[in-house]
Amino acid sequence: MSEHVHNRIAMLRAERGISRRQLAEALGVHYQTIGYLERGEFSPSLHLALRIARHFEVPVEVVFSTEPFPRLGDPARSA
Repeated sequence: MSEHVHNRIAMLRAERGISRRQLAEALGVHYQTIGYLERGEFSPSLHLALRIARHFEVPVEVVFSTEPFPRLGDPARSA
């Protein structure tokens, strides 16, 4: 079983028009950490995951999942 954590950080940032650097500053982490997270090269601590979700004002399950998120426009999404 893979321990990869999938996320929607890049999508949420794009929706809100904020850069990696802006998100990093808001969270108190290095901007490269955001890139590592977005690319799946780093899994966040529970504390950081909760802070990211709180920053975007969404439940943590909206941002992170152990299963890949369906692609936008995927017909299975509307089922």
